Amino acid sequence: MSLHEQIKNNIKEYMKAGDKIRLEVMRGLVTAFMNELVSTGKTPQDILSDEDVIKVITRLSKQRKDSIEQFTKGGRMDLVEEESKQLSILNEYLPKLMEVGEIEEIVKNKIKELPVKDPTKKGMFMASVMKDLKGKADGSIVKEVVDRLFI
Repeated sequence: MSLHEQIKNNIKEYMKAGDKIRLEVMRGLVTAFMNELVSTGKTPQDILSDEDVIKVITRLSKQRKDSIEQFTKGGRMDLVEEESKQLSILNEYLPKLMEVGEIEEIVKNKIKELPVKDPTKKGMFMASVMKDLKGKADGSIVKEVVDRLFI
């Protein structure tokens, strides 16, 4: 069973259990999956590949992180708590991301592999690193590591 089908099936389970937050997140996911299908020229009844499902969940996860940041700045801790709960549910469906130490090792190896010293080429270097780490590491953490290690 694909991840898309598994999430669709979870909706019934959460309805029976009365888990409102999980139910809301699952319904949001199914809607996002339908939007993704339609935007790629498929019908809403089609099933996304697991890779596409991960892309959609990652996008929604980033939106939640941005919302948490904005609500924190605005002093809306009630909304921060709600978004944090939803984010933790989304993260259950995402693959575990690499730790900072693992990212540092890869960046150091990439620096040895591509001895780029010109600061104006840092963007190209970052693109090369992200190509290797796509879906395996948080881009903001990778950027911090590259900024710190790139000389």
